[in-house]
Amino acid sequence: MSTPPHAALIGVDFSCTPARRKPIVVAHGEWAGDVLRLCALQTLDTLQAFEALLAEPGPWVGAFDFPFGLPRAFVDAQRLGAGAAEVVAELHRRCPTRMALRALIDDWGRARPPGQRLPHRRTDTAFTGVASTSPLQTRYVPVGFMYYEGFARLVASGASIPALHDGDVRRVALEGYPGWLAHALLGRQRYKNHDDAATLIARRQIVDALEQGRSPLGLRVKLGHAQRDALAADASGDRIDALLCLAQAAWASRRPRWGLPEDVDPVEGWIVGAGVHW
Repeated sequence: MSTPPHAALIGVDFSCTPARRKPIVVAHGEWAGDVLRLCALQTLDTLQAFEALLAEPGPWVGAFDFPFGLPRAFVDAQRLGAGAAEVVAELHRRCPTRMALRALIDDWGRARPPGQRLPHRRTDTAFTGVASTSPLQTRYVPVGFMYYEGFARLVASGASIPALHDGDVRRVALEGYPGWLAHALLGRQRYKNHDDAATLIARRQIVDALEQGRSPLGLRVKLGHAQRDALAADASGDRIDALLCLAQAAWASRRPRWGLPEDVDPVEGWIVGAGVHW
């Protein structure tokens, strides 16, 4: 599978309960030679609007900030299936609500030793210096709910999900994780969910680094003055995260196999850029 010429690129900072105050943020971009150009930032206030985004005709390549799979230990213990699409369908059959999903995860976790109740996937720990949250986490950062709402809709959309699910090859969806790129640029420095001078400076540092091509992905991002200001001014960090996902989609669009390893676990999936060193 290869990227169609002139494919649109999208990066999605997802929310499982989008609203006007906390929308899904979509960064739209395109390749301009060897530079990634940010074309627009879009907000989606409902999951129905997210479904409409997924249904937009291709060619497009997108990176989405939610898990595309669950830890193998949990999937096998619950006998959920042999592939990612089968797993999410079976989970929705057994768990018609998010709270039912939480109860299933909690019941399983209580029978496991402390420290092993929310295991990670292999890809979650394949980054240097940082790990993504377990897809079984339904509290604090409710990544499990993001998987429940996001991945089911992605499969239903008929898009192609490389290594996990065959679909429309003109609509290609990949799992993104903006946190690892932010960590590569800032270390443990905070950049989101605070409106203070320190986090404003951190967001500006991320924007500067992306424009200059100083990231593990090695690509340069072209921004307009108004875009640069809007990215830095967003104290939630959601616009920055959407842009970081956009950069992951762009990087993957020019890599064999979308930058994925050959041994991707068909129920766990793989995050774009996991295992990349710089």
